[in-house]
Amino acid sequence: MEEIAFKRPELEDKEIISSYFAKFPSRSCERTFANVYLWSRHYHVKYAIIEDALVFMDDEFELAYAYPAGEPDAIRRALEWLMDYSREKGKPFQLYNVTDENFAQLESFYPGRFTIEYDRDEADYVYEREKLATLAGKKLHGKRNHINKFKTLYEDWNYESLSDQNVEECFQMALKWRNQNGCEDDEEKNAEMCVTLNSLRLYKELGMVGGIIRVNGEVVAFCIGEPNCEDTFVVHVEKAFSDVEGAYPMINQQFVQHECMDYMYVNREEDTGAEGLRKAKLSYRPAFLVEKGIVTERVNIQ
Repeated sequence: MEEIAFKRPELEDKEIISSYFAKFPSRSCERTFANVYLWSRHYHVKYAIIEDALVFMDDEFELAYAYPAGEPDAIRRALEWLMDYSREKGKPFQLYNVTDENFAQLESFYPGRFTIEYDRDEADYVYEREKLATLAGKKLHGKRNHINKFKTLYEDWNYESLSDQNVEECFQMALKWRNQNGCEDDEEKNAEMCVTLNSLRLYKELGMVGGIIRVNGEVVAFCIGEPNCEDTFVVHVEKAFSDVEGAYPMINQQFVQHECMDYMYVNREEDTGAEGLRKAKLSYRPAFLVEKGIVTERVNIQ
C-alpha cells in the first residue's frame, strides 16, 4: 500500500481541518481545530486526508487513529484503508476518542465486528446553557451563594470580553497562576499551561472568544472557548485565583451569560480522573456526558 504522509496541524491548516469536522458535527471537545492544534504540540498528533476523510494519528499509540471525519461514504472508505494498512504492518486495528455516535455509525458499517471500551476519565461534561447562566433551582443553590458572596466581598468587579487591550494582562495573570499551582513540577499541568498561554497568544487566529473578571482593576479570572457545532459551545480554558473567593463560579456564569447565549449546550471538557475536578464538574449537574473510548476488532469472528 502507498505510504500516507501524516503532518502536524499548523495554523494554515485551519480551513481544511474545520471543513472536515463540519461534515460530521460532534459535541466532543476534540472536534475543533483549536483543540487539535494546541494539544498536538504536547501529544504529537498528526493528520492526513485519506479517501477524502480527515484522519488523526497519535504517535504515542502504535498505529492508532481517531475516528475519521467526513461524509459517511468517505469515512467508510478511510476505515477500510486504515484496516488494510494496519494488517499490512502486522498491527491490530485501533481507534481512539470514539464517541457513541461514532460507534453507532461503525456498527452500521460492520455489525458486531468491533467492540468499544469507554474511559470515564475522558468523558466530556455537557451542560444546559440556561442552567449555567441562571443557576436556577434547588440543586444549584450553593453556586448562587458563592456568586452572591463574591459580589459582597468584591464590590468593585467587572466583566470584559477578551480583546487585544486586555490579553497581555491575562497572559501575566496566567503566569502568576502557574507559579502558585506548581506547574513546573507536573508534566500534565505544565502542558496545560502551555496550551493556556498559546490560547491567549493565538485566540484570534484560532477563532476563539474569551472573557475576564477584574477585581479592583486587576484580572483575577479568565475563560476561553469556541463553538464546536451548531448547538454547543466548548470551554477550553478557565483559570482563576483560588484566594479570590467565588472567582471560579463567577467567571463560569459571566462567560456563559456574555459569550454562550446563542447555544443550547456548553461543553466543559473532561475531568481526566482528578477527584476534585470530577466533584466540581458534577456539582454543576451536567445534562449528559460525551463518552469516548477505544475501539478494537473482536477476535475469533466467524
